[in-house]
Amino acid sequence: MNKEIQKYNDSQSDEDQDICNTLSRVINENLSRAENKIWHAHPVWFLDGNPIVGYSKQKAGIRLMFWSGADFEEEKLKPGTGKFKDASIFYTSADQVNVEDLERWLGKAENIQWDYKNLIKRKGKLKRLK
Repeated sequence: MNKEIQKYNDSQSDEDQDICNTLSRVINENLSRAENKIWHAHPVWFLDGNPIVGYSKQKAGIRLMFWSGADFEEEKLKPGTGKFKDASIFYTSADQVNVEDLERWLGKAENIQWDYKNLIKRKGKLKRLK
């Protein structure tokens, strides 16, 4: 695992650490070709430089976010409120992480992508990659 991501996970409370470690393990197993790093202060995985999935500590719990998740058509993933295509789920305990759901979402994340990498170049307009 990326040392910076492990450091992020280790900095969380015991319960949140368990959630973060579970998420990072499943993400790494399913997106083995993805680059991962701390980006904007939280763990994010990228495919070809495009952000795909990440998680962060929020007031409501650990937020797992898929950049293109609004197009996954998954009831448990709640779309963001802005103009982007993100969708998220919050966890407050590791036993809430349904690995089967997560693996399915990660598969969709590889196949449904909006071009966030070139968002600034396109002046805030998203273009569908896949």
